Amino acid sequence: MSKDTFIKGALILTVAGIIVKVIGSVNRILLSRLLGGEGVGLYQMAYPIYTLALSISSAGIPVAISIIVAEKIALGDFRGANRVFRISLAVLAVTGVLFTFLLYFGAGWLIENRFVRDPRAYYAIAALAPAIFFVTVLSSYRGYFQGLQEMTPTAVSQIVEQFFRVVTMIAFAYLLLPQGVEYAAAGASFGAGPGAAAGLLVLLYYYWRRKPSFQYQMEQQNDMIQESGASIIGRIIKLALPVSLANIMLPVVSNIDLLIVPARLEVAGYTVEQATELFGYLTGMAIPLINLATILTASLAASLVPAVSEAFALNNRQRIYQRTATAMRIANLITIPSSVGMWLLATPISQMLYGTPNAGTSIAIMSIGVFLLGIHQVTTGVLQGLGHTAIPVVNMVISAAAKTILSWVLTAIPTLGIMGAAWATNADFGLAALLNIYFVYRYVGFGLDIKDTLKTVFAAAVMGVVVLLTYDAVMAKLLNNSLATLISITAGGLVYGIVLLFTGAVDERDIERVPRIGGRLVKILQAIGLMRR
Repeated sequence: MSKDTFIKGALILTVAGIIVKVIGSVNRILLSRLLGGEGVGLYQMAYPIYTLALSISSAGIPVAISIIVAEKIALGDFRGANRVFRISLAVLAVTGVLFTFLLYFGAGWLIENRFVRDPRAYYAIAALAPAIFFVTVLSSYRGYFQGLQEMTPTAVSQIVEQFFRVVTMIAFAYLLLPQGVEYAAAGASFGAGPGAAAGLLVLLYYYWRRKPSFQYQMEQQNDMIQESGASIIGRIIKLALPVSLANIMLPVVSNIDLLIVPARLEVAGYTVEQATELFGYLTGMAIPLINLATILTASLAASLVPAVSEAFALNNRQRIYQRTATAMRIANLITIPSSVGMWLLATPISQMLYGTPNAGTSIAIMSIGVFLLGIHQVTTGVLQGLGHTAIPVVNMVISAAAKTILSWVLTAIPTLGIMGAAWATNADFGLAALLNIYFVYRYVGFGLDIKDTLKTVFAAAVMGVVVLLTYDAVMAKLLNNSLATLISITAGGLVYGIVLLFTGAVDERDIERVPRIGGRLVKILQAIGLMRR
């Protein structure tokens, strides 16, 4: 493995993540028009139950498998890596079947006991059951390939899964709509199963294509004492459980927001309708935009886990430090300008994407969260790679508790309102990131490079000036918000890149490390005089 493998992997996962998001956005538009508010409501009653079942059955498994497989490969134990995969696959196949039956036969129980208020949601819940088996088994293959630091199988399977999921969701919803909206919602829910099955077939293709070379490596391997099955299962559970808890924490925090923010907005003097509207601007518009802006850092974290685990298994502390520093530097180069641009263009972006300027305030405040969440994601990847999967979860619990208190207090202040909830969310990201940084420094010895960070901040500040001037100039001539926003973002991005080159924040070596296009990009920059030959 080259030391830059994780960068290539991160870019592959980023591209896949963007494609999946685009397909998902198209799906939401089509499904909303097909089912209407009532049908989407029935679908949304079922989907959180499905995601909760997945969080319990398999959410942390890919991370755990990737850590252990990367460790075995680093030590030259290919038989051990294959043994980890086979054992995890067997365990997950059993748990997948178990949770499939639990969800299918438990759908009626959820309705009867009023956990789900609308009995028509029964069909949508039951229709999701088959997907659990496929997704659970699929997670074992993804963890295996990620442990090998091969991100292409995961990326391709994600795209194929999402595509087939959307196609089958729309097709079944359309075919069953004449039978009633509850059956159409069930048809949409059922789409998760064929989608996951298609993703699994992709991974099976990559596995069988990779199998001969891996079989050869196992045959050439010297005899090594193999870890027992019980020990492997124990390690997987120990590593996966905290990650699963972290995934469960996300919907828990969302539900806390649902309980606190609208109620405290009413205390601040807003009507029920106004509170609901403001809550929608924050949670339905601003926060999804933050998550979209951090696709790269999330991918970087996923790719970093096996890369750090490999170096840790070899006791190569210098490589751990270098990979941590590289990942943090890339994260800052992306998230700092994203925060600045989103802050300055919050209202125009809100108007362009959502057709209303009213989410601008929430987007502007939450823009800081892009930088903070990026740090949190990368440091979480480092700690997980070191095997300290419980630390990020504990830090998330602490930060979520702080967020809850701040949301309760700040949102009820009339002069803050929804801005108080946004600041509380930033505090959540910031505290979690700060706690993670402490532990990364403790275990790796890495701290943020202040000089390098300041160069990035300076480049982003110059970019910000250009963005504002460009937006105002284009708006004055064309009076078209979307066009002005896109042109100003493009101009700002170009200026940001140029300033990075002139300040030395990015050099020739950095650009050459970009997979596939790095070398050609250096030649282009040299030809136009932006880089010395």
